[in-house]
Amino acid sequence: MKRFERRLLRFSLLGMAALLLLCGPAVAQKKGMTAEAVADLQRVGQTALHPDGKTIAYTVVKPRSDADAYGSDYQEVWVSDINGSDPRQFTPSGMRSSSIAWSPDGRYLTFLGVRKAFSDKGQIYKVPLNGGATLPITDHPETIARYAWSPDGKSIAFMSTDGKSPEQMSDEKAGKDWIVYDHNPLVSRLWVYDVASGESRSLSGDDLFVSNFTWSPNSKSIAFQAASEAGIDATMMFSKMYQVSLADDKTTDLAATVGKMGPMAYSPNGAWLAFLNAVDLSDPLAQSLFVVSTNGGEAKNLSGDIERSATGISWLNNKTILLQENAGTASALSRVDAKSGKRKAVDLGGLILGSVSSHAASGRVAVAAASPNHPPELFTGNASKGQFKRLTNHNPQLADYDLARQEVVTWEAKDGLKIEGVLTYPLNYTAGQAYPLILQIHGGPEGVSLNGWNTRPTYPVQVLAANGYMVLEPNYRGSGGRGVAFTKADHDDLGGKEFEDVLAGIDALVERGLVDNDRVGTAGWSYGGYFSAWAATKHSERFKAASAAAGLTNWISFSGTTDIPHEMALVHWNSYWYDQRDLHWERSPLYHIQNAKTPTLVVHGLKDLRVHPEQSMQLYSALKLTGTPSKLIMYPREPHGILERAHRIHYIENLIEWFNTYVKEAKNPEQAQRVVN
Repeated sequence: MKRFERRLLRFSLLGMAALLLLCGPAVAQKKGMTAEAVADLQRVGQTALHPDGKTIAYTVVKPRSDADAYGSDYQEVWVSDINGSDPRQFTPSGMRSSSIAWSPDGRYLTFLGVRKAFSDKGQIYKVPLNGGATLPITDHPETIARYAWSPDGKSIAFMSTDGKSPEQMSDEKAGKDWIVYDHNPLVSRLWVYDVASGESRSLSGDDLFVSNFTWSPNSKSIAFQAASEAGIDATMMFSKMYQVSLADDKTTDLAATVGKMGPMAYSPNGAWLAFLNAVDLSDPLAQSLFVVSTNGGEAKNLSGDIERSATGISWLNNKTILLQENAGTASALSRVDAKSGKRKAVDLGGLILGSVSSHAASGRVAVAAASPNHPPELFTGNASKGQFKRLTNHNPQLADYDLARQEVVTWEAKDGLKIEGVLTYPLNYTAGQAYPLILQIHGGPEGVSLNGWNTRPTYPVQVLAANGYMVLEPNYRGSGGRGVAFTKADHDDLGGKEFEDVLAGIDALVERGLVDNDRVGTAGWSYGGYFSAWAATKHSERFKAASAAAGLTNWISFSGTTDIPHEMALVHWNSYWYDQRDLHWERSPLYHIQNAKTPTLVVHGLKDLRVHPEQSMQLYSALKLTGTPSKLIMYPREPHGILERAHRIHYIENLIEWFNTYVKEAKNPEQAQRVVN
């Protein structure tokens, strides 16, 4: 080889090496989301603007680490300047602090929490704005559930449920601890605390069970919602609206309402009360905006037949309401004329809203908001122009992960109704290839999947995408976000046309060449668990695998064990099971157990009061009898979901392994390998 050629070869090799060194980090593939990564995610919860509009308090939900004792997430309180500078943590790590609020004079930030040095019950605490020791405000004998400062700063209203009497405690110690259901229930009362004297008094009697309240602007009265019976079912479905005068403790009816009730807010001059409510007893959500004169009269529905679902309200001035809504798969924020109902949209820039706090004088709003790229973070904006600015980044580790592409898709149902959903592509998607599909079906059925951050322990969307799956989150008829008519469209037909909407979504993706029709799985919690159990039995031929978590499997026994029998019957079935006994049984997954061939992972929390664990036990036992591959996982201490870190990771890993075995590899059940223990 000539000297010139050798030199050219040498320089070429050196150049290639240099190029590889330069390009190596840039072309290196990032990692996909894992179970541990999901368990580590933090999120901003509540927001609260200071009375001067220049400072924001917010909560940060922080998961426990492997080194912590098991339990639910911690919740810290943080404070930031309006421009995001100088963020500072106001409460210690390793504790739960919630329901943040500023004292009306702006001197203190207050919150609910348990501080063993003062009380083993949840109390109201305060921290000076300029920093200092955390001190208790209240010393109530029972846990305080919710509180609010009076506008004049002289009082604090709060809710608390009575404790057991000394006689009851003595009887329990003596072994006389039998339970007589619905007998002498503990009363949830409305109290008012006098800041000057430190004394509290009850404003509601023994015959009302209070669930919500709000102060009048002059601090002389309180509007509240209460039912005449105890329990979540009664307060959800049969509460009424009252107003109590602090001068004489006299309680009067405030407005005629029916069905589910939501947030309330007085206009600044106290002349009007805005509130969210159902339109009738069969409305699945308190999704419509009403206003009523505080002098009495008929409430006016400002939402009409709009295809949205209202979620939050506040007043900007005496004429304008700031209204938060779910609008299809998006969030909406509007300024609403309190008389005409006319709306002016606030540009959110695609953000999905959580908590919203407004400051009327400056027009500022502080929100917890998410996007497809991050969980809820703190943003500030303007109630007229939008112009939202992100202030926090509580998950910097997300920069180390590749996130799969996400988009909104629509398709036509069998009867022509337009259905929406959120589609997440496999992480390393290649155009033209048909992928295995996993459904992630929301609960409710009045829940809704929004085009924001959709990955959480019970719905690990990005983890599924990282493992090579197409993921569809369908908003079938009955879902929220599209108004009253759409949420009622599944009445007396649960598991019918609403499930056909889901099947049509699968067919649409298959037709587009995105999905392999022979490799489809489904998973969901609660009503999403019902859909997955329904898929594994009634529609077993369409699904290679299913995961039914906290799911309904027998409509008749569910009605006898749930804490919401009236709610489920009235707003979804629109009838009680004994009026349509055959239909309720036919729409139960257990009715179709003889069709089951779909390998099913069954999951439940042992402290679930909404859907009793017996529902999963029935399904698992029936699957075993029919010889269908199945696995039952029961999580101690868990309610209607999973709160503990180890349980969350275990669930996600088992879910992925289950689908890898039965969907991705498309093995016959007898060929499948043993899944994770």
